Amino acid sequence: MTLRSFFDDAVANHPKAVALRYCRAGVWCQRTYQEMLQAVSQIAEACGGLGLTPGKEQIAVILDNGPEWIEIYLATAGAGLSVVPLDPKLREQEVAFILRDSQAVAIFTDTRHLCMLEQILPDLPDVRFIVTVDGGAEPLADIAGRPCHDLETLRSKVRDKPLKWYREHVPVPHDVASVIYTSGTTGQPKGAMLTHLNFCSDAMGSFDVLGEAISSDDDFLIVLPLFHSFSFTANFVIPLAKGCGMFFVESLRSVGDDIKTLKPTVLMAVPLLAEKLFDKIDDRLKNNRVAQLLLKLGLGKLVGKKVLKGLGGRLRFIFVGGAPCPRHVLQGFRRIGVPIVEGYGLTECSPVVSATNFNESKVGTIGKKLPNIEVRIADPDGQGVGELQVRGPVVMKGYYNNTEATREAFDGEWLRTGDLASIDAEGYLSIRGRKKALIVNREGKNIYPEEVENVIARSPLIADIVVVGYTVGGVPGERVGAIAAPDTDAVKAAREGAEPPWAEIEKMIRDAIRHECRDLAEYKHPRKIQVSREPLERTSVQKIRRCVYQGQLNEPVAQ
Repeated sequence: MTLRSFFDDAVANHPKAVALRYCRAGVWCQRTYQEMLQAVSQIAEACGGLGLTPGKEQIAVILDNGPEWIEIYLATAGAGLSVVPLDPKLREQEVAFILRDSQAVAIFTDTRHLCMLEQILPDLPDVRFIVTVDGGAEPLADIAGRPCHDLETLRSKVRDKPLKWYREHVPVPHDVASVIYTSGTTGQPKGAMLTHLNFCSDAMGSFDVLGEAISSDDDFLIVLPLFHSFSFTANFVIPLAKGCGMFFVESLRSVGDDIKTLKPTVLMAVPLLAEKLFDKIDDRLKNNRVAQLLLKLGLGKLVGKKVLKGLGGRLRFIFVGGAPCPRHVLQGFRRIGVPIVEGYGLTECSPVVSATNFNESKVGTIGKKLPNIEVRIADPDGQGVGELQVRGPVVMKGYYNNTEATREAFDGEWLRTGDLASIDAEGYLSIRGRKKALIVNREGKNIYPEEVENVIARSPLIADIVVVGYTVGGVPGERVGAIAAPDTDAVKAAREGAEPPWAEIEKMIRDAIRHECRDLAEYKHPRKIQVSREPLERTSVQKIRRCVYQGQLNEPVAQ
């Protein structure tokens, strides 16, 4: 199995089926699988003409969701190149590190990123050229001495020529398809090398555990960014495997209207999106006396029919992943008869490890493991709680260019997830805590505290810093918080030797933290900052005792 074979089968079996729907200049457009193959082949041929070498080189994609994202991916990974997908919202230093570490030789992006690339490319000798998806027909100026091409112009040059390169270069299952960077525990991101077999195995295992068939008649609504491993597998690999439609929302602000227009059958969501969707539904139901009566009588499915009609009328189920979903959201959708399932995973596992089932589920668990993998609880305590470890075809090859991190990630053949879990007699997994200090926000993004701490610690005003996740009102999904102790000598020096009042010191420390975080992606910025009068507690080897501060910033549950 490869992503290329999934695509080839979809084209062969459903050539005239709508593969992509998307909005351009206020007009909804579509492409069939046959039309998508033509675009993919032309992009691939252009890549061959630019001298890319399958099996040996990486290309980077810095794009928002859209048909070009999928077609560029299939043209490159489908020919044996490795793709490095980047969050378009990352800052200069973050992008520069990933491009340097991955040794990417080409960048596919849009014109709004060219100014940033102009700044960082002088220090990135591996990058040979840039391709923009919106450059227009005019010749584009070089970027830091590297040629900059327009994608449509490249396609036009090969349109009337034999398209051989894509046919001649076919990946094998163990070729690396994506190098997906996660925030690093040592302060630097790590690139998880995920093969074609990893992604395909994860998709096939997900089909089995869901307990409900996905067919070519299904249309997926793509809201989540494709650079995220959950969205990549859930919104791209899974529908590709079945020849489904992949429909892009116009924007996050238009999701409600887009659902009505596109009429999807499947919605993949992070908890924040599912919660916002449910809250809107719940607000309407609270003001509807008939709906309230039906719910009291246990006739929620009758209410659900009207709800589903407002969601386009075809929605069959919602799959939630990327972070823990609030229990009231899961129970609320089920109460009105809208099928919703929840999955657990991590990037290094492509990413789904377990999922709940339509026909059987246990509230408070993350469901059962995929049938094609193995899981174990390492070193369980008296309550059966230990680190969840995973072995099987979904587990990454390792971290790119980082043998030490790869070695630390594995216990023999078993991947260490860093999550504490237990398994009951029926095989249901429950997450009990976190062995590592990873923060998972409500959008499913992973933030490693050490990365943020290393950035903040550059300020001479900061003596001690610890970054922790915190929750608001007991709602699952964490926010980023920071607890800092000032360096009093540096503070005095900044005020010409005089120690300012404590209120001013607090302001200086908060301003310093915000200033140092300016080069981090917005979602990594501490939202709550606590300034400590005392030095932070440390261990005998002078490491800050993180466990002391976990939960300290949590806001109480409303009574």
